[in-house]
Amino acid sequence: QVQLVESGGGSVQPGGSLRLSCVASGFSFSNYAMSWWRQAPGKERELVASIDRRGGTTAVISSVKGRFAISRDDGKNTVYLQLNSLKPEDTFAYYCNALHNVWAQAPSFRTWGQGAQVTVFS
Repeated sequence: QVQLVESGGGSVQPGGSLRLSCVASGFSFSNYAMSWWRQAPGKERELVASIDRRGGTTAVISSVKGRFAISRDDGKNTVYLQLNSLKPEDTFAYYCNALHNVWAQAPSFRTWGQGAQVTVFS
């Protein structure tokens, strides 16, 4: 049974930083690329960042390039998202999921965690 547990969200002022973590279980973590998504209420989830199985290749959307970084620790079945220089428009619930490869645009699993809420306020 796939489980994804996100943590590390919070409320910060513009320019602040947060580090999100996602602990995965129920599948062979090291055999999957991993990803972070974000969603606003009533909107579709948006793929934000992805990392390949070995952690050597990453990709992020243009709006967060240079500010967000994805990483993984296979020994802990955990994927991280470092969020720096946060802006009010980064306010979303953030979720993780697996990908079949780093360039995939659809999640591997239908299961989602509870998400980590990030709120950036002035």
